[in-house]
Amino acid sequence: MLLLLTVLLVVAADQLTKLWVRSFDRDEVIFQAGFFRLAHVENTGAAFGLFQGQSFTLTIVGVVGIVVLLFLVLLARQRLPFLSGLPGAVAFCLMLGGTVGNLVERVRLGHVTDFVDVGIWPAFNVADSAIVVGVAVVAYLLIRLSIKERRGSVG
Repeated sequence: MLLLLTVLLVVAADQLTKLWVRSFDRDEVIFQAGFFRLAHVENTGAAFGLFQGQSFTLTIVGVVGIVVLLFLVLLARQRLPFLSGLPGAVAFCLMLGGTVGNLVERVRLGHVTDFVDVGIWPAFNVADSAIVVGVAVVAYLLIRLSIKERRGSVG
């Protein structure tokens, strides 16, 4: 239940913030403080502005990503020990929620609304943040598991 709630919370937060941002004109700066700003950006590509205008292809990639994440969370967790713990499961739910959030908008609008702009980093949104945090947690868990296995095989 906690895992489903995590996915729903990410999707809801993502969609509500994007709805708010879309109430401003495209490319309008909503707030700015130093190198941090909130601005309405429409992204027809993927992360870092790659693959602009490839919404259909990115929609297919998003659907495949959701299927793979669901497979990993629901079916492969017995074979992947880091997924059986709460941090790993929540990390995958963050990635799933973020992927769903961006996919919903890509299907509905043909683009993804980004709004957080930090210096030279490309603009991003709540879904993107959830995906990055989820990937970072999984990477950490895999590194920790690898170190633990190496220590176990040495001694």
